[in-house]
Amino acid sequence: MQRYLHRSAENIVNQYIKIFPVIAVLGPRQCGKSTLIKKMAEKMPSFLYLDLQNINDLNKLHDPSLFFEANQEHTICLDEIQLKPNLFSILRSVIDKNRINGKFILLGSASRDLIQKTSESLAGRVGFVNLSPFTISELKNTPAYDIKKHWFRGGFPESYLATNNENAMIWLEHFIRTFVERDIPQLGIQIPARHLRRFITLCAHTHGQILNASKMGEALGLTHPTIKRYFDLLEQTFLTRTLPPYETNLKKRLIKSPKIYIRDTGIKHCLLQISSFNALLCHSSFGASWEGFVVENIMAEYPDLHYAFYRTSSGNEVDLVIETAHKKIVVECKASTAPQLTKGNWAAINDLQPDKTFIIAPIDASYPLREDVQVIDLAGFLSEINSFIA
Repeated sequence: MQRYLHRSAENIVNQYIKIFPVIAVLGPRQCGKSTLIKKMAEKMPSFLYLDLQNINDLNKLHDPSLFFEANQEHTICLDEIQLKPNLFSILRSVIDKNRINGKFILLGSASRDLIQKTSESLAGRVGFVNLSPFTISELKNTPAYDIKKHWFRGGFPESYLATNNENAMIWLEHFIRTFVERDIPQLGIQIPARHLRRFITLCAHTHGQILNASKMGEALGLTHPTIKRYFDLLEQTFLTRTLPPYETNLKKRLIKSPKIYIRDTGIKHCLLQISSFNALLCHSSFGASWEGFVVENIMAEYPDLHYAFYRTSSGNEVDLVIETAHKKIVVECKASTAPQLTKGNWAAINDLQPDKTFIIAPIDASYPLREDVQVIDLAGFLSEINSFIA
């Protein structure tokens, strides 16, 4: 039996329960939303969980208003809420009759923009919490934590906690197949599963690269608007992430298209049929894989900061520019135990003039490269960045 691992989002959910009548926990399917809330429910006096994919639970909501009225004493959790967007207007009516904070908890596998009518129906009544697969901050203090395993298998609990890599890859393949064959059609979006699978696989091949929608369209026989629609869909369902280019007044010719990432490195490796960490070591996407692992962990841990990448037409580039209220931080990801910056990296740092530059690498101990440039491991960086946010 797998033990429960504390999730960082638990603190935010506990805070929002005291502020909002509705708390919406959003994240990819199987990232641990239900497990998190059921664990928290152990401390709640009266809790009722309904899975909207379960026909028996769905039948209980034949008359939602009557059901909610009959269960006023419960905290009610509705899982997979994206399947019943019509419930939002009913929830608003119930809440406005008797506003009780922490009354409803909604779990969804699609973003609030994709779940139609959420913002207008529950404006001022709902607090949104994003839950990602396991991050390094959540796992680093667990027994026998291995960053190589986390990086290779990704952060989905069933994949990371699998007994071996083969079982992890089997689970990830099933996840991808279910995503394209069931999850997307359930949202009312009709895209042939084989087309979507090919598109996601191409995204895995271009992970960490600049988006070239025209080139992708030519490779797949799809129009530019269709490529954009597919990208929007994958981002709204938490499978991919786009990183915008840095906007600056510097007199430089900047790249204007975003970078794209498969958010979970385990899914990326499964799509590319990389079967082990040793196979990843000699794969052409090794460096891009580390970059994506670093970027996702940072952005999942600190979602409210401003993120971009910097690249000029002359080749000056860094992977990540992070802006807080008062500071500018540059991050370069290097999948090496003896990382060095390139000429283009140094030129970009000179362009940007950041308060601090970090080279994040899979190393054991941090050390300075020069006074304002530090080589650091990922967990160390996630702790260090707190001093720049305060």
